[in-house]
Amino acid sequence: MTEHEARGIADRGFEHIAADAELVMALLAQSGSDVAGLRAMAARPEFPVFVLDFLLEQDQRVLDFAAGAGIRPERVQMARAVLGGGDPW
Repeated sequence: MTEHEARGIADRGFEHIAADAELVMALLAQSGSDVAGLRAMAARPEFPVFVLDFLLEQDQRVLDFAAGAGIRPERVQMARAVLGGGDPW
């Protein structure tokens, strides 16, 4: 997986989160920020890793996102490894 592909998965992950009010509230709580702060965070280069970590925090989040995105759940972990280091397996 390339870095570009990994960033694409993170972008789709954020779109998935943004479409679900419950996930948005959980993301805001985890970030310790409000919507304006989250927008500012989204411009930072480490934001895709934050999004993937949030999704990977709960199996059901990964499964729901992967199903909606039409990708294997393992690709989310692979994307995280490509963007932030770590073992993809």
